[in-house]
Amino acid sequence: MSGAQGWRWRGTDAAGAPVTGVDAGPFPTQGEAEAWLGEAWADLSNDGVAAVTLCRGDVEVYGPMSLEAG
Repeated sequence: MSGAQGWRWRGTDAAGAPVTGVDAGPFPTQGEAEAWLGEAWADLSNDGVAAVTLCRGDVEVYGPMSLEAG
């Protein structure tokens, strides 16, 4: 699979603007992308990421999904 079709997370701030430097991936599978987010969400939130969207290549799969605890 090419990197262009890999799974990746795109982060946005509370206003919905992209957060630079937080485009995580590519991951070879959706499960690996989701597992990574399960470990990294608190750090992302601390870095100003309010929500993430899962993409496969250029296609949004789901999101935005809030990183707010609770």
